[in-house]
Amino acid sequence: MFQPLPRLMVAPNGARRTKADHPALPIRLGEVVETAVACDRAGAEGIHLHVRDTDAQHSLDVGLYREVVAAVEQAVPNFFVQVTSESAGRFGPDAQMKMIRDLRPKSVSLALRELMRAPNEVAGEFYKWARDEGICIHHILYSPDELRQFLDGVSDGLIPGTDHQLQLVLGSYAGTAPSRPQDIDAYQVLIDGRKGDLALDWMMCAFGSTETACLVETARRGGKMRVGFENSLWNADGSLAKNNAERVSEAVAALKAAGQTLSPEDK
Repeated sequence: MFQPLPRLMVAPNGARRTKADHPALPIRLGEVVETAVACDRAGAEGIHLHVRDTDAQHSLDVGLYREVVAAVEQAVPNFFVQVTSESAGRFGPDAQMKMIRDLRPKSVSLALRELMRAPNEVAGEFYKWARDEGICIHHILYSPDELRQFLDGVSDGLIPGTDHQLQLVLGSYAGTAPSRPQDIDAYQVLIDGRKGDLALDWMMCAFGSTETACLVETARRGGKMRVGFENSLWNADGSLAKNNAERVSEAVAALKAAGQTLSPEDK
């Protein structure tokens, strides 16, 4: 079994936003490490990392990833650390798979729709290689239809194993689809339908000022939560958050108010 996903993970920057979107968006190494420390104190239990090149553009550079992973692990030894393989319109599946093969991270997020741009036999061989090497893929699924496609891939043997980690998405980054707590229903029906034969460790993310409400509902249903500036810059009241730690703090407070806890110690 892979290391379980943390109950609450911060995604502090993403691939697209810049300082023009928010001056506290962490981009450089020192900023990312400071954010990790602050979010740990605020109650997060892990971090989802993106790196940027010298022009602040999204990158899959293995050296940059090694540097930031080492720095975060040193600063926050208890943190779950995950990297991304996101294409962000810049990289194809060959580059994504090469980054993962070269870096060999403990945990990496990978969108089903992005890897499946490669031929099935290539994607299937990669999924098998990653599992054999002990690399945990956190599968990003942008809709219930993609979750259904993923589950079919598991049943067909394209995606090996019976234990999987899922990143489910409510709404859209561009705001074309709203993030609504009730839309968890369609995902949960599919997850519940496979409880007998699969162990699915699932996490939810949402966008905009409804992010907090979506996370609380996710926790109520037994899911895990991803919060932070990659997905939302805003608090539940519509105000602009000061920084990622404020988003984490609001989520933690909302969870407590709803009778949810992050751990036995109730971080």
